[in-house]
Amino acid sequence: MEQLLIDLKQRGDEDWLLGYDSREFTRRAVELYLHLKQKSHLNTPPKIILAERNPIKFIAGFIAAVAANCPVFLCNPDWVEAEWQQVFELVQPDLILGQEAENMSKLFNSRGKLNERFAGNTESLVKPAPTPITNYQLPITHSPIVIPTGGSSGKIRFAIHTWETLIASVSGFKQYFALKQVNSFCVLPLYHVSGLMQFIRSFTTGGLLVILPFKALELGDKTDINPAEYFISLVPTQLQRLLQKESKWLSKFETVLLGGAPAWAELLETARNYRIRLAPTYGMTETASQIVTLKPDDFLKGNHSCGQVLPHVNVTIRSRKGEILATKNTGIITIQSKSLFLGYYREKNQIETTFHPDDLGYFDENGYLHIIGRNSNKIVTGGENVFPSEVEAAIQSTNLVSDVCVIGLPDRYWGQVVTAIYIPKDPKLSTDILKTAIEHKLCKFKRPKYWFPVESLPRNAQGKVNREKLKKLSLGLIANASS
Repeated sequence: MEQLLIDLKQRGDEDWLLGYDSREFTRRAVELYLHLKQKSHLNTPPKIILAERNPIKFIAGFIAAVAANCPVFLCNPDWVEAEWQQVFELVQPDLILGQEAENMSKLFNSRGKLNERFAGNTESLVKPAPTPITNYQLPITHSPIVIPTGGSSGKIRFAIHTWETLIASVSGFKQYFALKQVNSFCVLPLYHVSGLMQFIRSFTTGGLLVILPFKALELGDKTDINPAEYFISLVPTQLQRLLQKESKWLSKFETVLLGGAPAWAELLETARNYRIRLAPTYGMTETASQIVTLKPDDFLKGNHSCGQVLPHVNVTIRSRKGEILATKNTGIITIQSKSLFLGYYREKNQIETTFHPDDLGYFDENGYLHIIGRNSNKIVTGGENVFPSEVEAAIQSTNLVSDVCVIGLPDRYWGQVVTAIYIPKDPKLSTDILKTAIEHKLCKFKRPKYWFPVESLPRNAQGKVNREKLKKLSLGLIANASS
């Protein structure tokens, strides 16, 4: 890839990876690239699982795989055994980058849990001999970049992107914020689109990049930077924790991008009170991160939308019949974008030019998008529609719970009943207190019938809840209570 070659060469002698050795990244990327080219036989490059925990090894492996025209599957090194088995059987990789994934592969092979085509054919990628950086060339490539997306069901799916779709996202970001260079402070996982795009934005625009585990940030490791020159991306739970400890520091950032899961009203209002230059976003793995963003100045003025559409995207609101709806009419969000993924790996129904993410929303008269909720999560109780995000926001605003998820459970009389699974801040908190606290916030049919206190909710790194697990848990609790 010509542009990737130019970027890698130009950045070879720069100190742009703050806290790490930028030259080590370049050297490692080139060595891996040459090693991968040697592994390609009969124009069939190896299929790679990339699950490196070390950030430098991860991004070097990513660049090398893309440059060598290798299909690369980004994976979470912390996946458990059942998840790894699902991934190995789906991907059937030729090479593995990452110790945890390699160990899990060997474990499955020893147990005979993998099919014959895959078992025994995978090798780990050992470190090759050093090679002079000047002696390499990178080809033009459209290699698949396959990114995990689990949604709320817990099932791992892989969305297929290319370097071109990811760069389209970068171009739209730059144009929307009127930037030439993007400096990023990354505390999100690199295997996820939210972390990966921060690296790509900084790498391809000549920007600076800080990669820091969120736990290290919470412990006070902020790196010696001027926050006013950086973008930082957070999910709502991270924002909540930083507001409690580092609100002054966070308020210095040029922009604080917020995405991954819906933020509750009280959290957004607290951010405004601290003058955080927040930019709530709407996007997903399938669109290579954000496609709609609220600019910080609009947020601080009290705008409650998701923002306006980025230049590389076309978003319309449609009826169930596919008709485009006028402003202020709620309908199905429909997306067309240069950054749109090519489909899900090994699934028959491939995406072509339009994507329906199952979200409902509307545009106001000023072109700002408002998200109502997910169509599939909508609860229909007694003929009335209830959107979990509204109920969750009302419960969060009581300041009596640290986390909550609202789901619909089947009911013979009502069709579905609203159910809240929550983590109380005080273990002695009674349900009656919670019920009273939301009486003036929600009309009667929106108030939960069942309330289940739990110690934790099954959320992924981006804050999305596994609703299927919660439904099974809740039905089990109801069955036990009635037996």
